Amino acid sequence: MEKRNQVDFVVYGRYALFTDPLTKVGGEKSTYQIPTYQALKGILESIYWKPTLTWVIERVRVMNPIQTESKSAKPLKYGGGNDLSIYTYLRDVRYQVQAYFKWNQHRPDLAEDRNENKHYFTAKRMIERGGRRDIFLGARECQGYVEPCRFGEGDGFYDDYGELSFGLTFHGFDYPSDTGKPELVSRFWTPRLENGVIEFIRPEDCTVRKWVRDMEMQELKVTPLDEDDSLRDLWLDGGGQG
Repeated sequence: MEKRNQVDFVVYGRYALFTDPLTKVGGEKSTYQIPTYQALKGILESIYWKPTLTWVIERVRVMNPIQTESKSAKPLKYGGGNDLSIYTYLRDVRYQVQAYFKWNQHRPDLAEDRNENKHYFTAKRMIERGGRRDIFLGARECQGYVEPCRFGEGDGFYDDYGELSFGLTFHGFDYPSDTGKPELVSRFWTPRLENGVIEFIRPEDCTVRKWVRDMEMQELKVTPLDEDDSLRDLWLDGGGQG
């Protein structure tokens, strides 16, 4: 059953690197076999985001076979020089994603911006245009591309595969803007792939959490341009160039 404010899109790319951000600060990097909730939420926020709303990822469909490829890299060191490291990426990825937005109740100062139709139809237009900002599949070197789709359409590699479990996996971060608490917390869960589809649990339902550090909520204000999407759309269509 389709929810209000629900959007479907397909995201694909040549490579992807989905990891636990707490463990990829340096050295070797190895991807999870599936995209994380946080990575997909980040993709949606690159497509369309406002502090007025929060994106909720409902499910993802893995369309292509899970394949990995290792590459040598020389990450720069803060003290100068570099070391040779091996990064393991997912290769030739394609996912169908279904999500919806809800109002950010921790930003009552933006209540006047809670125009459901405006945000919904703007998000749909941004999906059709490939997003407002560049799309990355877990890492900046993994360029992604988005297009509209209908979730479930077409054939997927794992459609009749049955169930696969991936063990304890990073789910996402609880930011102060999401919880109203002055702290950053990481969440974990145990995902299951059933005939190619992963149904995400809600962030509040994750029972395994790790405190990261104290963090204050950053105050963001809606600018006059944000309040009038017709002006922004005119600029995106060419009115702001030249």
